[in-house]
Amino acid sequence: MKILKYLGIGVLVCGVLFAAAYFIKTNSKGIIDYETETPKIVSIEREAVVTGKVIPEDEVEIKPQISGIIAELFVEEGDLVSTGDLLAKIKVVPNEQSLNSAKGRLANSKIVLENAELDYKRNKQLFDSEIISRQEFENAQLRYSQAKQDVSNARSDLQIIRLGSAGGSSMANTNIRATVAGTILEIPVKEGDQVIESNNFNAGTTIATIADLKKMIFEGKVDEADVDKLIIGMSLEVKLAAIQDQKLEAKLKFIAPKGNEEQGVVQFKIEGDVYLKNSISIRAGYSANAIIVLEKKDSILGISEALLQFDRKTEKSYVEVMTSNQKFERRDIKTGITDGINVEIISGVKIDEKIKVWNKTESKKIEDNDDKGENEEDDFED
Repeated sequence: MKILKYLGIGVLVCGVLFAAAYFIKTNSKGIIDYETETPKIVSIEREAVVTGKVIPEDEVEIKPQISGIIAELFVEEGDLVSTGDLLAKIKVVPNEQSLNSAKGRLANSKIVLENAELDYKRNKQLFDSEIISRQEFENAQLRYSQAKQDVSNARSDLQIIRLGSAGGSSMANTNIRATVAGTILEIPVKEGDQVIESNNFNAGTTIATIADLKKMIFEGKVDEADVDKLIIGMSLEVKLAAIQDQKLEAKLKFIAPKGNEEQGVVQFKIEGDVYLKNSISIRAGYSANAIIVLEKKDSILGISEALLQFDRKTEKSYVEVMTSNQKFERRDIKTGITDGINVEIISGVKIDEKIKVWNKTESKKIEDNDDKGENEEDDFED
């Protein structure tokens, strides 16, 4: 009985030891063998991507000089026009009060003219008979001439109110003509719409918008962190959303002196002249991105940005440099510009030193152990 008892205890102890050894073996990791990289000579560009759009350099709004109703439109959106081309014609709807006043002025001026004519004829007979002096006759003649001119002016005013222009005018106010050459971008009105004249108190109704599509600019907004690095005359590379495989060159010509806060970030407006290609048809308002090289350095010492580590307390950057086989020491470094992939090394490491790739582990050994454990479990189940 004692033998069986000791035998049972021995089997139990062996089982525990075997289970512990199996657990330790299947859950142990191999010693981490870190890879290393050496610094290299690189060229780094720091770029800023500006979102914006391509628009005409100048857009001209054509407005009427008289109120009325659009009687006829002679152009459509997209048409090319020259200076002086007829765009539309307005039918005048006269104001009743103004029309009545004009009729009254004309009637009054005619009465004055009749009286001045009688006075002139009477004084002419007296002057011919040498009864009155020349001065008295000339005064009567002057009043007669002024009365005739007043009638003519009153008649013209009445015609302008009725028809929109005086008879014989080569550029009638009712004829809306292009003031510049270009492409019709927009016609916000249609035949039958009522329009308001442009004057000192009212901007007036826009009949059409004209722009020269051969002179385009890029308009975008730059973050305040980058605007200080921009210089007038810098080159821009413009990519259009509508034409994926085309890039346009541009030159920065304007930086806004004042920024506007948008969603908590201060943005500054910029503009750049776009150099168009004859093979591309650009439409006004295309969305675009402009790439601006803010800073560039050639042939400098750099490392992959993935090699950097940062101190939790000081937030300063450092790397781990290999001193012997898989032994590393911390080395504080001073960095320069970065493009998100490579970073410039100003001081701290040399070109022939090996830097630890700190976030890599010996995954292969771990996978082998896992596979081996799975195979043993399968054999046990069988």
